Amino acid sequence: MIVIGLTGGLGTGKSTVAKMFGDLGAVVLDADRIAHEVMEPKKLAWRAIVKQFGEGILNEDQTINRRWLADRVFRDPQQRRQLEEIVHPRVLHDIKQRLHRLSRNRRLRLAVLDVPLLIESGVPRLVDAVVVVTAPPEVQRRRLTARGMSEEEINARAAAQWELARKTAVADHVVDNADGLEQTRRQVKQLWNQLTAASKRRG
Repeated sequence: MIVIGLTGGLGTGKSTVAKMFGDLGAVVLDADRIAHEVMEPKKLAWRAIVKQFGEGILNEDQTINRRWLADRVFRDPQQRRQLEEIVHPRVLHDIKQRLHRLSRNRRLRLAVLDVPLLIESGVPRLVDAVVVVTAPPEVQRRRLTARGMSEEEINARAAAQWELARKTAVADHVVDNADGLEQTRRQVKQLWNQLTAASKRRG
């Protein structure tokens, strides 16, 4: 099994590319979804977050108001680091456990780690190749604005990530998601063929 780390910039279409890999047969591990799970009410991460940021971050059902928390931490680098120190180790531990279980399946050729802060967090040591999804800045901002994000939110979140050019400089493969879904799908299919062939050679 080959493990690829999939990342990109805000609004580049990383989740779209992850789904395309999944449609081809890859197992996709979504770090954001795993983070949701480790932050569920009464779990250790939930308790640590509430202790650190106060009960004001909770919704009526005791779930964490992730939008409110994100707005808060992306405006304050120190608070963002505090949140990352709580969540990232638990997400990383979960990912390692899932990869270990998947490695027992000899028929599985490809697993995809969909991790927004893949390079920044040090996760690349778990993967065989890093794939970065790109799109022009104007396309990124148009997509993010369509999701309801303000200019201030976009700038704050972008500041927490490496610049896209810096990510592509260390990528093993780049998927350009600027020219429509069919063009992107062709790139993903080509990459799938290349990586699964390498997986078969590995045995």
